Amino acid sequence: MTPIEEYIQTMPAERKPILTELYHFIQTIVPEAEEKISYGMPTFYLNGNLVHFSNAKNHIGFYPTPSAVTAFQEQLTKYKTSKGAIQFPVNQELPWELIRQIVLFRKSENAS
Repeated sequence: MTPIEEYIQTMPAERKPILTELYHFIQTIVPEAEEKISYGMPTFYLNGNLVHFSNAKNHIGFYPTPSAVTAFQEQLTKYKTSKGAIQFPVNQELPWELIRQIVLFRKSENAS
């Protein structure tokens, strides 16, 4: 079991499916990334931290760094954001295509 899978196993039962889906989705985008727990959160690492995610009481936290939040600010207007974080409400479908674009942005950013 990977460290990220171990993290997910500690989460409430109702959150495990979406966290597992998010984990596998990011894996398919960056299969070459190292997976680890950093800052207490599942982390994908490739030439530096790419993205982190976490479970919170009312949202899934997605942490793609401040540069990605700034770059995608127009697409993120319906989500609560802060300097390097995006909050995806748990009562809504995750924006899969947006997540894919952000992960690819971060991959490109870390490659340069």
